[in-house]
Amino acid sequence: MLDWNAIDTVLLDMDGTLLDLNFDNYFWREHVPQRYAELNHIPLQAAKHELFPMFHSVEGTMQWYCVDYWTETLGLDIAQLKGEIDHLIAVHPHVIEFLDRVRALRKRVILVTNAHFKSLTLKMERTELEGHFDNIICSHEFGMPKEQDGFWERLNAHIPFDAKRALLVDDSLPVLRAARAYGIAHLLAVRQPDSKGPPKASEEFAALHSFNDIMPAVPT
Repeated sequence: MLDWNAIDTVLLDMDGTLLDLNFDNYFWREHVPQRYAELNHIPLQAAKHELFPMFHSVEGTMQWYCVDYWTETLGLDIAQLKGEIDHLIAVHPHVIEFLDRVRALRKRVILVTNAHFKSLTLKMERTELEGHFDNIICSHEFGMPKEQDGFWERLNAHIPFDAKRALLVDDSLPVLRAARAYGIAHLLAVRQPDSKGPPKASEEFAALHSFNDIMPAVPT
């Protein structure tokens, strides 16, 4: 699927790509509504009916990804609630071996996530993945999500890389399209971001089932 000789920089999404999206989906679809229902003394279904349109209205914006925004908007300590179910945070199969193999090839490995700093910290503590990256970039540093025009230019100004020799793996089609428009040459989607959910259509992008699909050979 990949010619590793044509790639110098590996850009990797976190949620749904390296980590199982089951944690995030369960958090927003079940855990937050449950706590919101308890706080406001309403039935769970009423809470979902109120919350889901709110979530949908800000998808793809920095507000959607911002822990502090939702804490203020909902009156719930979102960071604390994430900690309540942090046992669900899980690394997808073959990820750690893939990271070790790619770094053994002396490729630069950069985590690029829309996750808020507080979510990123929790997930790095839980998974112990932090030491596997050369750089960790949170889109909140640039004030715009990865799918927004201008993000990839800002990233490249911050950490120079050759877009023609870069690989991005991400489970978000809008993010992949924005990266393609910028000129990143190698793009892969993720077939099943949530291990408990159905496979996702990757549309015009090739997609991996697991990182074993693109595992580099062991350097000799």
